[in-house]
Amino acid sequence: MFAAENGLRGDPRLQAISEAIRVVPHFPKQGIMFQDITTLLLNHKAFKDTVDIFVDRYRDMGISVVAGVEARGFMFGPSIALAIGAKFVPLRKPRKLPGKVISEAYELEYGADCLEMHVGAVQPGERALVIDDLVATGGTLSAAIRLLERVGAEVVECACVIGLPEVKGQHKLNGKPLYVLVEPREIDDCY
Repeated sequence: MFAAENGLRGDPRLQAISEAIRVVPHFPKQGIMFQDITTLLLNHKAFKDTVDIFVDRYRDMGISVVAGVEARGFMFGPSIALAIGAKFVPLRKPRKLPGKVISEAYELEYGADCLEMHVGAVQPGERALVIDDLVATGGTLSAAIRLLERVGAEVVECACVIGLPEVKGQHKLNGKPLYVLVEPREIDDCY
C-alpha cells in the first residue's frame, strides 16, 4: 500500500521525498527511467523524513530484524534498525559475505539472481522487516521473504521508498504487506 493511501495523504514530506529523487532517462539502458535515490541521500531533510516515516510505522511492531536488500536497502535499513531497536541484516548478492551463508535464487525478467544471508544472523521466531529502495515486479522482495522464512523468521512487512505503478493496489507480496512511500516520477527537469 502506498503511504498516501494509509494516513499520510497530503503529507508534505512525501512530496519532498519524491522531488528529491533524480530521474535519469535511458539508464542503464534505453527506455528505463532510472530512479536515482543518491540525490535523496544528499538532501538531509528528505532523507531524514524518509527514515522517520518508516520509523514511525515500525516502532511499535516488535520488529527485531531489519533485513536490507543489496545495495540500496543498506542505505535505509541500518538507520531504521537503530531507531527501532532492531538488528540490521544485509541480504547480499552471491559471494559477497564471508563464512557460511544460506541462499535463495530467484528469476528476473532478464535472467536469474540470488540473495545470501549469514547462517545464524536471524533466529527462528524473530520478527523481520524487509527494506529496499524500489519495488518493480516484487521478485527480489519475494526472494528475501522466502530466505527469511526458511530460517524461521516471521516477515511482518516489506517496505520500499519507491513503488512502480504496477504494484499500486498490490497490498500484499507473497502474502506479506507491502508499504511504499512514493511513486516514481517520469522525468527530471535537469535533463
